[in-house]
Amino acid sequence: MEKRAPIATLPAPVGSEPAPKQKCKCRQGLVKRLTSSVVLACLLYTAVNTLVPERLLVGKANEISPFENGCPQADVVVPSKNHGLWSNLTRQIASEDFRKQAVGWLSGAVQIPTESFDDLGPVGQDPRWEVFKPFHAYLKTAFPLVHTTLKRTEVNTYGLIYEWVATEDSFLKPILLAAHQDVVPVDTTTVDKWTHPPFSGYYDGERIWGRGSSDDKSGLIGILSAVETLLKNGFQPKRNLVLAFGFDEESSGYQGAGELSKILEEKYGKDGIALIVDEGVGFSEQYGTYLAGPGIAEKGFLNVQVEVKAPGGHSSVPPPHTSIGILSALLVHLEKNPFEVHLSRAQPMYATLQCIAEHGKDVPERFRKLIQESKESDRALKKLESVVLKDNLIKSLVGSTQAIDIVHGGVKSNALPEQAWAVVNHRISVTSSVAELKKRDVKLLAPIAHKFNLSYTAFGAQITEDGVPAHGSLVLSNLSQGGLEPAPVTPTGADAHPYRLLSGTIKATFNAYRGELDSDTSEIVVAPSMMSGNTDTKYYWNLTQHIYRYSHLNEGKGGSSLSRGIHTVNEYVEVEAWLEMIQFFVTLILNADESLEL
Repeated sequence: MEKRAPIATLPAPVGSEPAPKQKCKCRQGLVKRLTSSVVLACLLYTAVNTLVPERLLVGKANEISPFENGCPQADVVVPSKNHGLWSNLTRQIASEDFRKQAVGWLSGAVQIPTESFDDLGPVGQDPRWEVFKPFHAYLKTAFPLVHTTLKRTEVNTYGLIYEWVATEDSFLKPILLAAHQDVVPVDTTTVDKWTHPPFSGYYDGERIWGRGSSDDKSGLIGILSAVETLLKNGFQPKRNLVLAFGFDEESSGYQGAGELSKILEEKYGKDGIALIVDEGVGFSEQYGTYLAGPGIAEKGFLNVQVEVKAPGGHSSVPPPHTSIGILSALLVHLEKNPFEVHLSRAQPMYATLQCIAEHGKDVPERFRKLIQESKESDRALKKLESVVLKDNLIKSLVGSTQAIDIVHGGVKSNALPEQAWAVVNHRISVTSSVAELKKRDVKLLAPIAHKFNLSYTAFGAQITEDGVPAHGSLVLSNLSQGGLEPAPVTPTGADAHPYRLLSGTIKATFNAYRGELDSDTSEIVVAPSMMSGNTDTKYYWNLTQHIYRYSHLNEGKGGSSLSRGIHTVNEYVEVEAWLEMIQFFVTLILNADESLEL
């Protein structure tokens, strides 16, 4: 990429006229590299989560501080009191013996199918939940020290809480490491497309293959591997450590983390946890610099059913518009009017861009200057918006979105449909709210209801005048038990000690795994980032303000979690990268144990 390429040659919208040939390379290059940077901050967990506890649901839009202060970096944080232990553990994790044992741990876990389905009934009634029994038995066998030392609590039968109690009474808040036991189901029609059978846990010398090898048994087994190794080496914590493993994250988390959160809050209280680390993406080389992107926020969601009712009858005498035709007009109107999306300084995506500009070695200079000028210039911010929002992924992360996912209508070819409905999935921007989104939908569809002379009810409120003759009815209803507000944005300012500890731990881990245990500097940059989907952390908001969605996995140059087969065929994890994740958990536990600022 030419560093001096004019800013006008940055990404063009899909479907626009091609740029002159000499500029096309720059446009495509920036789109690819900028998108890769954002993919670093984006989780591929976009399944529709419709069940959430009411206490998490309706509220006001996030009141978040602008990210205008550039991208200051925390110092490298290494254990001091336990420096000798940490150095020894670093050498152990790099050894061939540890590699063999770790491969066995994860491979064995992958070999036990723990699929969760959207239509699972309550625990105790649906026998498909019983797949978790052998998984629990495996964990007890694989990690004996964990199970003889930590207090283990089963919640709703298959949810797991482990508590590593400090050696002496401590008023220090515990840290919580989270993961989920379940995996996305394997489509039986795709089994023959897998390089290795989906539940083989096959190790080819570099990778472990199989469903869950990356999402999220790598995280769960990585945490337990770190704790087992610390126990084996005689470590005794001075700060309590809590592990929380849900079992239905892939199908809403309602019966897993939803129940775990109640027990945890009852014991530790509101804001009783120092920090939470759950699954996320890792780090990769972007613009000549390694960037790690812990997710500090998640979008909200709302599933809206759009239902039209109209008189039935024989299709040989049809009206001008059937219920299906009217529904079609409503849906077309929705898609013709997508959400207005604007980049603001109050969005985590803006913080990511600041880090790219400040620390990306190979960022085109004019693009770097534009990002930097946007901190104070509204005109530059608007120009930056016009550049970056040409990429659909970035646009989806910044703004609210809508997707028509389900449509139903009619029962017979010669009968006029008396009812037709569709489900529209919305993902809500961190600067918006459930209430704001509802208001927008109600207003947007009102002209179509008037055009077809429909009575109009939205979210329980009568919109049109009651008693006025109508040809049919339009009803908007909420299928998400109130909806989920965007997650509170995790603090990252100078006084956000948990964020500084996490950032310093990421840097120390990066150094140690490359043989630089005592370096005061690091080549990796930590950039606050954004989640497009939701994790189990949506149930943990009351436990702490400091929630991070981050998996310390090396994605390589320009890589992303999307390339590891997550939620599709040929899922795998690179063992070398996964061993570094274990190093991260070891370092985080030791650093948090010594910190007096959490």
